[in-house]
Amino acid sequence: MFYLDSTRDHDGSEIYKVKTNFNLPLKKSRNGEYKVPSGNTVYVCMTSDFFLEEADAWRNEAWEIMKQRPDIKFWLQTKRAERVEKCLPYDWESGYENVSMCFTAENQIRADERLPILMSLPFAEKNVMCAPMIGAVTLEKYLQTGQISRVLVDGENYDGNRILDYEWVKALYNECLIYNVMFDFVGIGNYFRKDGKIYHVCKAYQHVQALKSGLQIPKVNVDIKVQPKCRYCKRNSSCNGCKQCGRCR
Repeated sequence: MFYLDSTRDHDGSEIYKVKTNFNLPLKKSRNGEYKVPSGNTVYVCMTSDFFLEEADAWRNEAWEIMKQRPDIKFWLQTKRAERVEKCLPYDWESGYENVSMCFTAENQIRADERLPILMSLPFAEKNVMCAPMIGAVTLEKYLQTGQISRVLVDGENYDGNRILDYEWVKALYNECLIYNVMFDFVGIGNYFRKDGKIYHVCKAYQHVQALKSGLQIPKVNVDIKVQPKCRYCKRNSSCNGCKQCGRCR
């Protein structure tokens, strides 16, 4: 956030309400159509944090906009897990269907600090963003609740440049595969380690390389029942005499 703001000659520590496009989802063109078409996703406050204490005075206006546009999805993302519940609108109840909540978990300490809070909150869709992923993270105990819709992973590509390890990503991918959860490997970061070798990749190719890894799980039908996998080959369902190893006969 601070890096991106600095490229626009802004001070990242300044908290302010956008003057012109705060209500962009409600604006219409001359022909009467919404400037943000139905079916789109609006990523809210992505260079700040929607649950900043300094923004408390404006948040209810934002909730009202979300209520008025149930035909588009609003993606919220936060590191301030402890503030979310007290900042929900009075009529939240089981949550607005068009609001998707994402908690960040860059390492195991943050995952275990924030995700129990996410599990306790009423959101129609819950997601986890491991970015920048700076250590191995296991989400199994959260994935097995069936509450998490999507897990996203990215490396560090601005100040700091800590290394992202392929094995961390692969392990988390495997967990999501078991529990049938969408997995999105967004980027490998500036420095990526695989098979003991460290690669330095410019930002323009980080997403491309992440896609080439094959560590992607697309959106799946939530009604599909997840079957346990063979503990030896990890491919077919257990006890079906799979041809890969034959050991589960």
